[in-house]
Amino acid sequence: MSETTPFPPRRTGILFVLSAPSGAGKSTLLHRLSPFGDFKYSVSCTTRSPRSGELNGVDYHFLTRTEFEQEIAAENLLEWAEVHGNYYGTRRSTLVEQLGEGIDILLDLDVQGAKSIRDCNDPAIATALADVFLTPPSIEILTHRLRSRGTETEEQVTLRLQNALRELECWRDYRYLVVSGSAEDDLLAFRSIMEAERMRTQRLVRAAPTA
Repeated sequence: MSETTPFPPRRTGILFVLSAPSGAGKSTLLHRLSPFGDFKYSVSCTTRSPRSGELNGVDYHFLTRTEFEQEIAAENLLEWAEVHGNYYGTRRSTLVEQLGEGIDILLDLDVQGAKSIRDCNDPAIATALADVFLTPPSIEILTHRLRSRGTETEEQVTLRLQNALRELECWRDYRYLVVSGSAEDDLLAFRSIMEAERMRTQRLVRAAPTA
């Protein structure tokens, strides 16, 4: 093969970031994405209590506030924020290394965490980023979803709705916007974004010359 032939090209990894206000359908979308084996789900750290069925190290790394603050002090976190009275964050660890190896990563982040990723001065992170905002069709539907799931008190629901109104103002900061429909619609939309990002020529790296 000629030394100038660029094929087959190698692709760098993509850092998919998914944000949504509580009740928009993000948890359902993440659950439906989990059977696909073409990306790795980055498990975030949090100080909130596990919900029914959630497993430590699978859904989140559940930490005490002291443990989380130790992670902050040691600069082990790529991003972190306090949301709804609890800490959430992403361990830096092997994230950049995996992206360099062409592994796609999916991060579940609130709008503060997503902004921290966008503001990151690491070019490997900036180049890899593809952020997606999932929004409910209306505030009325969001309110119904929050109340019907029965996992929060009325005071907590009110707080989440107040936060959701602020978060919804951030949708223009994201590369993609998905208006939540059915669970199947959301899955198809997100998978379409993943496939489109994988075909961007900017993500392809010229293969090493062969003899």
